[in-house]
Amino acid sequence: MQTSKVGFVVFGVHKDGLRDPMGTPFIDQALVNRARATLIKAGLDLVEYPTVIASRDEARICLHHFKHQDDVDALVLFSGTWVWAAHLIGPIRDFALGGKPLVLWTHPGSQGWRPVGGLVMHGALQEVGLPHRFVYGSCDSKSDIEKITAYCRAGWIRNRLNLSTVGVFGGRGMGQTCGVADPSQWMRLFGIDIDSRDTTTLLQTADSITPAELRDARARIQPLFSEPIPTGAVADRSIRLYLALKKTVRQEGWMGYTIQSFPGLGDQYSATCFAQSLMLNDRIATSTLSDFNTLLTVKLLSDLGDEPVYYGDLQHIDKRTREIKIIGDGACPPSLAGKLGPAAFAEHGIPTEGAAGGISVKLVCKPGNGVLARLGRHRGEFELVVSRCQVFEPPKRVLKARQLECGIPFWPHAFVTVQCDIEALLQAWNNEYACLGYGAHLYEELIAFGAQAGIKVIAL
Repeated sequence: MQTSKVGFVVFGVHKDGLRDPMGTPFIDQALVNRARATLIKAGLDLVEYPTVIASRDEARICLHHFKHQDDVDALVLFSGTWVWAAHLIGPIRDFALGGKPLVLWTHPGSQGWRPVGGLVMHGALQEVGLPHRFVYGSCDSKSDIEKITAYCRAGWIRNRLNLSTVGVFGGRGMGQTCGVADPSQWMRLFGIDIDSRDTTTLLQTADSITPAELRDARARIQPLFSEPIPTGAVADRSIRLYLALKKTVRQEGWMGYTIQSFPGLGDQYSATCFAQSLMLNDRIATSTLSDFNTLLTVKLLSDLGDEPVYYGDLQHIDKRTREIKIIGDGACPPSLAGKLGPAAFAEHGIPTEGAAGGISVKLVCKPGNGVLARLGRHRGEFELVVSRCQVFEPPKRVLKARQLECGIPFWPHAFVTVQCDIEALLQAWNNEYACLGYGAHLYEELIAFGAQAGIKVIAL
């Protein structure tokens, strides 16, 4: 999990040691220090501003400083005591025009009149119409601190997406309607450009992979699997395709890519499932079938999450138990394998979806807490559906029977229990794919991302 760099600014008029009538400093420096330490412990890279701001000049200098720090992803304004909102609102507005998120944090407590300063700034930001998150919460409250960190980390991923480019190889795969992209919409909402290539250059790059490169790749890949990598031309083409994708994405400077897979490449050269598995394992955002919505979801979950992302079909949903089986067509990061089903190999196995064949990944995903999520569009407007979930391994005695239920037991399986109203999930879901991210913190971070990007969030 990568770290968000965040500015931390204390504000308040009665500062510099000024005491109340009882002789107590209005600003509790010990509390300020504790607040800083809490955010650092929660995983934020804090940039502390040395001056408590109160006047127009102090606010102007401070906010101008953070406005021009490109690597700062968000700003936390901490209420030290009360303040004259008019002195701060102009510089805060100027900072906010850059699109980076604001968190206004007031720590509960009567001493110092902190709630007064927090609420007067909250009201000012609302009056002027500046988006922000107001947190009235304690250092001791995990949920309150998560509201701050989630909003800041959402700012980090938005900053990371801005001015980036994603690529697409080939055209639309399998007639997908619920994965197409409007490049102008992507630029407007996310600052992302969409580039495209046909697969000709990709195949030329794959054919140019040297025997030494192929040998080195096999040595690097082998530790991820519990059995030897298959030999022969089919396996070699699968590995060559992986290396070609990695080279091309690096050369083009793409943040991620989506690929048609089939019809086309999977019929003429190799199924893409093994290459996709390894790219996901390398934490490179990708999707098949030119599904841009899954691609962007994978990017969010991969960068914000604790592990690589598994996207696969919502192959079966049990409404009674809220259990979902996610089964992808041979593509899954091998490092997600659990003890019950270690990463192994299979053939792609479906002639109608990649007649050229290719090796694929067989595994059962390891246990853990996380989310099921997917960005999609409803009448052309983005929606983000997200639910908490728990990944589990079924008892060993029933695993084979559970894998046989789908008719393709050798494809990767994730057994998931969602923590939501299953009927609400079914009605809101917008594709056959589920994107599985590991990390309980992802739930709040995705909600915060949607709010900042102006996307409707369906949090189940």
